[in-house]
Amino acid sequence: MSFIQSNLIHLLAACWFVVCWGGYTRYATWKGRDTACLASVLHLYREDWMRRMLLRDNRIADASVIGNLERNASFFASSTLIILAGILTVLGASDRAVSLLADLPLVQQASQGMSEIKLLCLAMVFVYAFFTFSWCMRQYNFAAVLVGSAPMIGERQVSELERKAFALRAAKVISLAANQFNFGLRSYYFGMAMLCWFISPWLFILMSTGVVLVLYRREFHSDVLDVMVYTPTEAPLSEPGKENLV
Repeated sequence: MSFIQSNLIHLLAACWFVVCWGGYTRYATWKGRDTACLASVLHLYREDWMRRMLLRDNRIADASVIGNLERNASFFASSTLIILAGILTVLGASDRAVSLLADLPLVQQASQGMSEIKLLCLAMVFVYAFFTFSWCMRQYNFAAVLVGSAPMIGERQVSELERKAFALRAAKVISLAANQFNFGLRSYYFGMAMLCWFISPWLFILMSTGVVLVLYRREFHSDVLDVMVYTPTEAPLSEPGKENLV
């Protein structure tokens, strides 16, 4: 009981972190059902991609795109393992890490037990990231199989309805893989916020809230989203030659 009382602010910060992460994930899924966001708009583009793929005899470019997407997930998965190795190394020498943090300015002191709990929580974040990225890789493998099994143009025994159903199914598989990649990236964002926990629990709360705001801004109100939902009937976003490419 004394441990809980002495570290109550740290436990509250951890609870707020979980609420921010889980709450935003549920909110983004709910809001994306009837509001334009990066996930929903990109899914429409993937459906168009699969429909156009069925009109091509040569699908090498399509397979290459899926391969590049899979390599991105593979890079993050391998990077996550390196991060986990570093966290476990620090966990094995937690007493030295605590003494090192004690010498840094603006760092709120915490017991060795609390510091080890923080390291374990950080490790759990990146373990989750590894599982999401590895599952993303597998789903891109499934998408590659679907591209390889796509009906050709000259197959008369395949009806137009079956082609449309295939395009929707393949686009859905690619979107599921992309969603897992997105979840893994969110783990990195929130993992960066958790690093502030070693400085101060109040800073940890602030950064967790800031990550939610950044994710919301990028997924629902970013400039790239405005560009992707642009239609030729709308007014130009800027005058020719005056685009803001910062």
